[in-house]
Amino acid sequence: MKSDIEIAQEARLKHIREVASLLDINEDELEFYGKYKAKLSNELIDRVKDNKDGKLVLVTAINPTPAGEGKTTTTVGLGQAFAKLGKKAVIALREPSLGPCFGIKGGAAGGGMAQVVPMEDLNLHFTGDFHAITSANNLLAAMLDNHLSQGNSLGIDPNQIVWKRCLDMNDRVLRNIVVGLGRKADGVVREDHFIITVASEIMAILCLADDLEDLKKRLGRIIVAYTYDGKPVTADDINATGSMTALLKDALLPNLIQTLENTPAIVHGGPFANIAHGCNSVRATKTALKLADYVITEAGFGADLGAEKFFDIKCRMAGLKPDAVVLVATIRALKYNGYVRKEDLSQPNMEALKAGIANLEKHIENIQQFKVPVVVTLNQFITDTDEEIGFVKDFCEKRGCSFALSKVWEAGGEGGKELALKVLDTLENKKSDFEPLYGLELSLKEKMRKIATCIYGADDVTFDMAASKAIERLEELGFGNLPVCMAKNQYSLSDDPKKLGRPQGFTVNIREVYVSAGAGFVVAITGTVMTMPGLPAHPAAERIDVNEEGKITGLF
Repeated sequence: MKSDIEIAQEARLKHIREVASLLDINEDELEFYGKYKAKLSNELIDRVKDNKDGKLVLVTAINPTPAGEGKTTTTVGLGQAFAKLGKKAVIALREPSLGPCFGIKGGAAGGGMAQVVPMEDLNLHFTGDFHAITSANNLLAAMLDNHLSQGNSLGIDPNQIVWKRCLDMNDRVLRNIVVGLGRKADGVVREDHFIITVASEIMAILCLADDLEDLKKRLGRIIVAYTYDGKPVTADDINATGSMTALLKDALLPNLIQTLENTPAIVHGGPFANIAHGCNSVRATKTALKLADYVITEAGFGADLGAEKFFDIKCRMAGLKPDAVVLVATIRALKYNGYVRKEDLSQPNMEALKAGIANLEKHIENIQQFKVPVVVTLNQFITDTDEEIGFVKDFCEKRGCSFALSKVWEAGGEGGKELALKVLDTLENKKSDFEPLYGLELSLKEKMRKIATCIYGADDVTFDMAASKAIERLEELGFGNLPVCMAKNQYSLSDDPKKLGRPQGFTVNIREVYVSAGAGFVVAITGTVMTMPGLPAHPAAERIDVNEEGKITGLF
């Protein structure tokens, strides 16, 4: 089998104007970035705003494992399958981050015969959205430090600066730094920090903003620091809002590309789901719903992270109502959750499968708590036995879920028809009564406890003293009615990545809490989650190159 990048580079791409025409988009409603990429204009978004919404399908997964689940691959393949069945469908995805692309995970364009293209462009600089977000974030940091250097008329306490610089790269040495060293003219000496761009509040703001006016208001509400007497200082207070908005004006427009089978794909925004809210932009999803009869979107990592935040943050804020959920798993990953070593996953092992399927069971229960119908799909491998597949199918159907096999990695849209038909049947015959997990009237601690006990399966939640004090302060400032964005490792339902399957008898510890006032949620950090990841011993960057013909190799 050829590599993903080889398949992508051999694809027969259509000019993006032809892809857009499948969604009844006129050429003058596009802003072209070469032949195969375009941004959707404000004129288009305004023209279609009164169209009837299509059906919204969320693709999520069990907790990710080294065996791989193929969530993005399934999302892309399902969209291709809808097109093969003659349906007007569009895929709505997040943009990949350079951090995992050059780190350990690789890109986020799908795989095999279910990819979005141009794959190299998408995984690297794309249309410059992430660069714009990074620039706006760091402009705000620069203006904040300049305010300190120019007399600090607002009375900002340098020890209570909460705004961090960002970079879209895994670089652990930037987590904790000292700035302002040197002469007096070089600034105020203080401790500072970097986060990865996809964890920046500006990324979240871009993805949750309805339009340019809303974007500007949200940017202005960003809290960058506190004064000596404890009052919050915002981006508006340091006069940074207008210039930040100028940097983000074009980045706010959703991007249109295509799949290997020329199905339209709207790709926009990219917050991580373990340390941020994990969903593509509201503008992209809402526009997609106005352009197509079926929209297939995804949320990052497992359903305990991305799907929960999709429901409780994105859908709540944007007024979206998902019609169905596709839950992705593999036999290999289920056996891994039964504590089988990665090198032994190809061997039949019913006992391990029976133990590991508890992880899938919990995710099914979690989605059903939101009252949305579930279709479970298995990405099929050649090593999967009929007995193993039959067991999973029976397990799911006994829990009220539809079940389908997926072969989109090897066969593209054709391999996704079984799944697409199950999803269509679910959309036609099962009603979604979606509602968020918790009400906003609950206290912040009650919301965090609700997520930890109902979604993760924890017995209780503990709070470090600093986290408790932060919660008390935020509620005093009027932020107690916001939803909560939990930052947790993606590998386990618990806050301990080594606890596989369906952990029992554990507590979740919350060590840090802060408000993203512009985004409109409170962030709670659990365990050892880092907002600036590091590179592994042998990062993917070591294998990426460009040949004499200018073709990129080694990207995956």
